[in-house]
Amino acid sequence: MRIRLALAGFLALLASPVLAQANLTAKDRAAAFRAAGFTFQGGKWSACGDPGTASYSPGQIDTVRDLNGDGRPEAVITEGGTYCFGMTGTGYTIVSKQADGSWKNITGGTGIPTFLATRGVGGWPDIEIGGPGFCFPVERWNGKAYVLNRHQYDGKPCRPQM
Repeated sequence: MRIRLALAGFLALLASPVLAQANLTAKDRAAAFRAAGFTFQGGKWSACGDPGTASYSPGQIDTVRDLNGDGRPEAVITEGGTYCFGMTGTGYTIVSKQADGSWKNITGGTGIPTFLATRGVGGWPDIEIGGPGFCFPVERWNGKAYVLNRHQYDGKPCRPQM
């Protein structure tokens, strides 16, 4: 039991934003933030702009991994606060390191992205975008952009209430 708990703690540490940011050089972190539309002000990365509210959290790199299997990293950058992102409280941007070493903005929006096993063009994973409610959009890469593919809740199809 102790080994299982220790392993769970270690895996949580590997997924932590601090360690995710440590997986990139300082130059790559800055380039990823800039590609996502963030600016560095007052020691923080921000795309929304710090409104001075208690709920605000500056930009951070939450995840760094190869999402599409091309051997280069993608980074999920988040920023938080209800002033900027409503009841969801989180915005995200996914950027990808290109073959030439630059970073490219792939997609982003309001919500909490969850990468699914289903895939679009080029091996890019479908993204379920969580937030308030019980029916979430799932976007799929079409070769040029992530577009709405379906809605689901707990892996089952649903219809969003309008």
